[in-house]
Amino acid sequence: MTKDSNHPFFRPLWRRIAVVAFCVAWAIFEFATGTPFWGIIALGFAGYGVWQFIIVYDASEPVPPADVNAEKE
Repeated sequence: MTKDSNHPFFRPLWRRIAVVAFCVAWAIFEFATGTPFWGIIALGFAGYGVWQFIIVYDASEPVPPADVNAEKE
C-alpha cells in the first residue's frame, strides 16, 4: 500500500517543488492581505510538504509484489 505522497504523479522533482512553492506563495499572500492565521496554516502545509516531498520522498520505482500463483506451481 502506498501513501498519497508517494503517488507516481509526484515522482518528478519539479512537481514536488511546485507544490511546496505554491504553499509558500499562499502563505505570503495571506500575510500580505492581513490574515496571519491562514498564513500560519499555509506555512504549516509548506513545512509538511518539504518534509514529505523533499526530505523523506523515495523517488525510486515501486517493486511489484511477487506473483502468488507462480509460487504454487
